[in-house]
Amino acid sequence: MDVFEAIARRHSYRGGYQDLPIPRDHLQRIVQAGLQAPSGYNAQDTTFVVVDDRSLIARIAALLGGGAVFASAPAMIVCVVERAPAASAGRLSFVIENCAAAVENMLLAATALGYASLWYDGSLRFEHRAEDIGALVGVPPDRVVQVLLPVGVPLESRQQAAKKPFEQRAWFNRCGSA
Repeated sequence: MDVFEAIARRHSYRGGYQDLPIPRDHLQRIVQAGLQAPSGYNAQDTTFVVVDDRSLIARIAALLGGGAVFASAPAMIVCVVERAPAASAGRLSFVIENCAAAVENMLLAATALGYASLWYDGSLRFEHRAEDIGALVGVPPDRVVQVLLPVGVPLESRQQAAKKPFEQRAWFNRCGSA
């Protein structure tokens, strides 16, 4: 599958997964796509924990309130960033942007390999979920879980949500010009 097809097919999958393990070489290829993402100042500061131990996935899913997208996932990629990035020596911090670039690369790679996933981050910020998940997977105290990607073969076939047309969101030479 070429990159444009992967972009067109990628969607946020919130359903259950088939009970099929993901080969570690596929998981490594997905994470390698994240490692190859650009990063500000070439910091390469997003790190990853690939979880394929079903009992550990079950513990993570319990912290997130269950749900098929977590409980049935045969693998999960835990994306980790610096806890409190700050500008130093006149340099800005791009840890969130760097993580986002890596995550999108991984989502496209997973799609290209026939898997479905979900960019999950919002509720990690509540009730110490990021810290609790970090403790389960050995994240050091100066770092925090930023995004989770459950990965697997989907039970259901779904489509990408409809997107607004180019003309409503992009223009040449001037914002909003026809």
